[in-house]
Amino acid sequence: MKLPGPLHVFNEGLAFLLELAALAVLAWWGWDAADNVALRLLLAVSAPAVAAVTWGLFAAPKARIPLPLPGVLAVKALVFGAAALALHALDHPSAALAFAVVALLNTALATADRQAAMRRGA
Repeated sequence: MKLPGPLHVFNEGLAFLLELAALAVLAWWGWDAADNVALRLLLAVSAPAVAAVTWGLFAAPKARIPLPLPGVLAVKALVFGAAALALHALDHPSAALAFAVVALLNTALATADRQAAMRRGA
């Protein structure tokens, strides 16, 4: 299913915002996960850094290590799932569910759109 132009642009923008939100939530979780300030800083920096590096290596459009589609989807599920779990751990279960549903729908639409574009040679 090829998305119409404006919906394609909207979905791609939403994907970027979801990626940024995942990093922010992971940083928030890291800060909240410990009492010691040094450990808070370590977790608040390292949790989103690990997610960003993993995404950049395997799931980004210009990934350093290109994976087949199932691998890319697994990385996206890992990062978005970690963010949803972090929101839940931060006592925001409704936000966690909403984030997970929006990320899932966005990824499904983007995947279908990209596959349709590849079939058409675009």
